[in-house]
Amino acid sequence: MHVSNDHHDKLASERPWNRGKLTGQKPPLQPQQVWAIRTRLQLAKKVRDLALFNIAIDSKLRGCDVVRLKIAEIAPHGRRKAVDQHLSKLDPSECGYLFPGIKTRNSHLTTRQYARLVSQWISSIGLDSSMYGTHSLRRTKATLIYRRTGNLRAVQLLLGHSKIESTVRYLGVEVDDALALAEQLDV
Repeated sequence: MHVSNDHHDKLASERPWNRGKLTGQKPPLQPQQVWAIRTRLQLAKKVRDLALFNIAIDSKLRGCDVVRLKIAEIAPHGRRKAVDQHLSKLDPSECGYLFPGIKTRNSHLTTRQYARLVSQWISSIGLDSSMYGTHSLRRTKATLIYRRTGNLRAVQLLLGHSKIESTVRYLGVEVDDALALAEQLDV
């Protein structure tokens, strides 16, 4: 098979989509980073963004599931005041989504719009937004729960993983971490 020089020139000039980008798992946020973002959103009076951020952290849902939440799926008067404030501004008969789309009100916020918001929030506290993503929010509380309790099974259930191995990989649990936890227990 003969490949023309034009084809080789074209391949050489194309830039790979992931050149210069972090690939693989993005780290979870640290508690002080979560509070820094919350504080910035509160001071800027960004009620929707604060509600979205809080739900993403607390629910441990994937980004695609967070943006598709319906108003009816959220209990009012919960733990987060921002969520209640956001709920009070919505008309359930309008589209029913907790986070309506920016351009089309009869749809939900897109995952791309959500990713852009996450990038803005991360940048607002001085972090490199290329190092974090929507999954960083999902992983934040799950990682904290694991670090405080060492209970992989509980985290597995909270994340909805069918296999414990998936949870181990998701949290980035290393053999040394598991051994250190085991050594802390005295039977």
